[in-house]
Amino acid sequence: MSTRTSNVPDEILAINLVDPSTYIDNDMTEYWRRLRSEFPVHWHPPVDGNPGFWVISKHADVMSVYRDDKNFTSEKGNVLVTLLAGSDSAAGQMLAVTDGKRHKDLRNVMLKAFSPRALKRVSEWVRENTRELVAEAVRRGECDFAKDIAAQIPITTISNLLGVPVEDRSHLLNMTKSALSSDDADQSEADAWLARNEILLYFTDLVAERRKDPKDDVISVLTQTEVDGELISDHDIVFNCYSLILGGDETSRLTMSDLVLSLTQHPDQWRLLKDGEVDLDTATEEVLRWATPAMHFGRTALTDVEVGGQRIAEGEVVTLWNIAANRDEAVFDDPYRFDLGRKPNKHVTFGYGPHFCLGAFLGRVEVRELLDALRSFTTGFEVTGEPRPIHSNLMAGVSRLPVRFHPDENGLASAGT
Repeated sequence: MSTRTSNVPDEILAINLVDPSTYIDNDMTEYWRRLRSEFPVHWHPPVDGNPGFWVISKHADVMSVYRDDKNFTSEKGNVLVTLLAGSDSAAGQMLAVTDGKRHKDLRNVMLKAFSPRALKRVSEWVRENTRELVAEAVRRGECDFAKDIAAQIPITTISNLLGVPVEDRSHLLNMTKSALSSDDADQSEADAWLARNEILLYFTDLVAERRKDPKDDVISVLTQTEVDGELISDHDIVFNCYSLILGGDETSRLTMSDLVLSLTQHPDQWRLLKDGEVDLDTATEEVLRWATPAMHFGRTALTDVEVGGQRIAEGEVVTLWNIAANRDEAVFDDPYRFDLGRKPNKHVTFGYGPHFCLGAFLGRVEVRELLDALRSFTTGFEVTGEPRPIHSNLMAGVSRLPVRFHPDENGLASAGT
């Protein structure tokens, strides 16, 4: 046993954070609670041929590493699948795995397309699409919320923004659902790799089309944008479209399903929402904290550095567990209580620091509009079958959520046909 784990009990060491089944087979609540209180900077030993890595679970330590781009880099990967491989093929090109001046230049370009002002029209699309989908489902009475609503809103939104044709969206959604997670336990890493590459190939073709025939969309804008006097390369655009479609689809999709599931489990909070006793923006932040769809992100140490009193050596992988930080008792009063009126709410669902999520505004808009549509068109809803969890060591949520709605006839009447 390593000296780094000599004082760690067997029940903690038995948890394999690399294995997607860990998050389905175990209630991780006590694990994360113990790590925060006893082993906040924990060495996860090598397992199944993968190297060991550090597990950071306290909110303050997670925030500290997120904002430290001098001692830590994203360019060797930012999620377990690439961090443990020791590299990411998109490093230096995709915003999420690029640091330094190149990161600042790319981020400034992308911010023009994702600023609240630029997204005003997109916010209107989100509202119209969400209200239409929810109203139709409520009138039908039942649906698989994960498939029929949560899977439709984000992919429509990000596709509209990027300029993905309507006829391609279903295929693209299937690929995003396989790239970093899976609806099925038996999906192989080869299948996930193929899905990721198919997304890259798809955007390679779309970027080439937009170079020849620009439209009114983000990809067209990027094809005509210069950094340091040179047009952004096709590879840079493709990698960032890949990042945007995964981030813009999967995190919101999983959060939306969790929102509905959590409201059925906490009827007191549904009543506060329905009666207008909680502010929608405040409720949105709690939904995001509670769901935490991206369980972790990570970095690689550029030098010997200390975190939480623990020495981390140059080259070692450090994983930052949002799912644990968002339940930190030192930051959140009664953190295991779902409280739509929670203030303050300093969650790290969108990360923090230089790599703070570019799509945070859009994600908030999508959750807010879903909350508003649910309280407008239903008097309540219930889960009618077993939710099916996804399989992933990165994302958390469900891929199946059968729901029965109780319509609010006055709200539906105001929505029209």
